[in-house]
Amino acid sequence: MRFDLVDLRLFLLVAERGSITRGAELAGLALASASARIKGMEERLGAPLLERRRRGVVPTAAGQALLHHARAVQNQIEAMAGDLAAYATGLRARVRLLANTAATSELLRGILPAFLVAHPRIDIDLDERPSHEIAQAVASGAADLGIAATWAGLAHLEQKPFFIDRLTVIAARNRPGLEGRTISLTEILGESFVGLSTGHALQEHIARQAARLGGHLHVRIRVPGLDNVCRLVAQGAGIAIVPESAARRSARSLRTLRLTDDWATRQLNLCARRFDDLTPQAKLLVAALV
Repeated sequence: MRFDLVDLRLFLLVAERGSITRGAELAGLALASASARIKGMEERLGAPLLERRRRGVVPTAAGQALLHHARAVQNQIEAMAGDLAAYATGLRARVRLLANTAATSELLRGILPAFLVAHPRIDIDLDERPSHEIAQAVASGAADLGIAATWAGLAHLEQKPFFIDRLTVIAARNRPGLEGRTISLTEILGESFVGLSTGHALQEHIARQAARLGGHLHVRIRVPGLDNVCRLVAQGAGIAIVPESAARRSARSLRTLRLTDDWATRQLNLCARRFDDLTPQAKLLVAALV
């Protein structure tokens, strides 16, 4: 059987995103071309690689085996590019970084922009995921580095402290009620919320905590991005739960209360399978992050 590097990269993207359409977009291929490539891979192998479901695709047992080897090949290519980049002035290297919502917000404030300016030949694939998915992706080799909450099960990975993420309740400055400086989720379950988009990692985390208390959040509107959430809250559309760093950026127009629940304070760590095995470029990014 013959699978070229384009086939392997396409299959990786489709399997990781659970969608042939999304995988084709990220691989820079037309949907028809991507579908034909996957069909050709299955015909050469003599077994299906993907199981089609209502909400996308998942790898079959054969697909899981291919996924393991495709990641190994991709990692080796990335390592080769990273090692050679030190000698070839025109060669670029790419680092794959996954981060949860709070970490992404913190990274984009200055760390990653400064790094990209300082290292013009290093590209970064930054993707926002829930902490438990980040741990799985780093362990499997789907990402070079991850920044995730320690509760997500990082014990099998090497870790370095990144920062402490605290969730806070925000409300418009002129909104009555919600007195004091601290509050618990139980006390605000009856309020109207401004939420992040459906499926967003942070929003799902908060919804799970509400469900554990036997309640649910009344979300009046869902919007993409923490800045949009803060803007709507400042205009009186409802209250919200956001990372402290996001609340600080809009401090002039918001009132904040520290959320007292244990789950609202999280240690975020930078993780890798082995820091010593990273490419030189990934090691440079580690140095910038810690």
